[in-house]
Amino acid sequence: MAGRFAVGRRLRVLDVGMGRGAQALRLARAGHQVTGLEDDPALVAAAREALAGQPEGIRERMRIVLGDGRDTGVHFLPGSFDVVLCHRVLMQAVEPDPVLAGLGRMLAPGGLLSLLVRNGDAPAMRPGLLGDWAGALAALDTTASLPHPRPRPDGEDGTRVRGPGPGGRADRRAALTATLAGIGAPLHGWYGVGVFTGTAGDGTPPPPDVDTLLAAEERAGRTDPYRGVAALLHLCGVRG
Repeated sequence: MAGRFAVGRRLRVLDVGMGRGAQALRLARAGHQVTGLEDDPALVAAAREALAGQPEGIRERMRIVLGDGRDTGVHFLPGSFDVVLCHRVLMQAVEPDPVLAGLGRMLAPGGLLSLLVRNGDAPAMRPGLLGDWAGALAALDTTASLPHPRPRPDGEDGTRVRGPGPGGRADRRAALTATLAGIGAPLHGWYGVGVFTGTAGDGTPPPPDVDTLLAAEERAGRTDPYRGVAALLHLCGVRG
């Protein structure tokens, strides 16, 4: 967000699928006005408990709402937010286009919509690199109901991991690019996430030099052709 908005600007942020609220809390600590939207009552309770232990100034900057991405029009007025975060939520959306249209309406002019989705252009990478040839062939035929790439438990990064296994879906970048243009928030930039680590086997221990790994992931995530086969895609649309 630092490259999109003036340094020091206090932003109105909507975090859809906030999970336990770690990401929202980081933004509130940075001075932004944050609203977290979550449909799991247990995660909402955990987020509220975490918020209760924060200083008063942070508590005043963060609001928690029980609901999901389909409820934005019920809870908020159009143009209410400078930034809308929708990370790992579309993986469980049966019909993502209405969800995205609702999120687009929440953006103020010049606002940023940040999406983190499974990459529908690369689902065969992980089973192929693991030698699961039948799984690779099956993954080449569909973007629906594929195993989640390296799922993380709730709380590791503060977001809610939308479950592995049946029902997990992936999105192709070309289709999302068209959808973002259609809702008035055309694609501004995109990145690959998990270019190398997204295809590692479950339970693989971290390397001794994590900083080098992160540097390699960050560079590959913004470099063609590597970013195109990442496990996840990070797309940013900007409201015209």
